[in-house]
Amino acid sequence: MRTPPVSHVLTWEIVENQGYETAWARLGDGVLEARGRAVGIAPEPYWITYELRTGPEWTTRELRVTAESADGVRETVLVHDGSGHWTVDGEQRPDLDGALDCDLGLCPLTNTMPVLRHGLHRAGPAGAARTFTMAWVSVPDLTVRASEQTYTPLEETDDGGALVRYEAGDFRRDIEIGADGFVVDYPDLAYLIGHATHG
Repeated sequence: MRTPPVSHVLTWEIVENQGYETAWARLGDGVLEARGRAVGIAPEPYWITYELRTGPEWTTRELRVTAESADGVRETVLVHDGSGHWTVDGEQRPDLDGALDCDLGLCPLTNTMPVLRHGLHRAGPAGAARTFTMAWVSVPDLTVRASEQTYTPLEETDDGGALVRYEAGDFRRDIEIGADGFVVDYPDLAYLIGHATHG
């Protein structure tokens, strides 16, 4: 039986760039479609808009990002062929081979895909660590590189979600994930200030 898709509207305050992000996300049957807008003032004032589409099992298929700052407007398009190969603006990127997900910098929404695929928000206490390669997009310059990231479920939270440790290089944070798979609190980076759902 197919699960009816559920639409979410989420707004985070982004502490690191002194800004905000709102995402309109639709989840159903292992697929996420989302669009979002973000504004920040650090390290410089900028706007970000994006559109994200996944295939089955929350695997990224396409991410389109536009950034606008004092330097002008930049755009980039990441496409994943579903078998582990990526293009960025139409150019093959073998350095991203094996990545299943994109990770848009300072965007809490893009933590959702690996969390949902592996049930990290429902893994219970002290789950196994999982390491992923991500196609990471820096903002606001939109450079793309491979990023190794580790997610480790630590404990359940009172609302049915989980506390999950995120590690990338020397960076480590214990992120609160809600029962629906979205970031609630990402210490020093972002926290959820609004969330509405409808079928």
